[in-house]
Amino acid sequence: MENKKVVDQLGALAQETRLAIFRLLVETGPAGLPAGEIGQRLNLPPATLSFHLSQLSHAGLVRFLRKGRSLIYSADFAAMNGLVSFLTENCCGGRPELCAPADACGPDRTA
Repeated sequence: MENKKVVDQLGALAQETRLAIFRLLVETGPAGLPAGEIGQRLNLPPATLSFHLSQLSHAGLVRFLRKGRSLIYSADFAAMNGLVSFLTENCCGGRPELCAPADACGPDRTA
């Protein structure tokens, strides 16, 4: 993955509203959500939502599909996994398996 794409993706996520939108879409899964429902769930006016969805789409983190008059947005899981892979590819001296998230009650965390 090229550095410019990584910077664009991280930049898109480095804003509170866009991060909330992206996390909601990741939570929702591949089926995605209509734009109006995203706005309702996050209490965002249409113009604000449209701006942020455009930024996420431009960064390649979300996709949309037109269904009738609605736009259904979903996270681009391949892009998300590519970003995470890029960030961890040299982790722990080339042993990325050591970078896996710890269990919530594992030895590195308190319950």
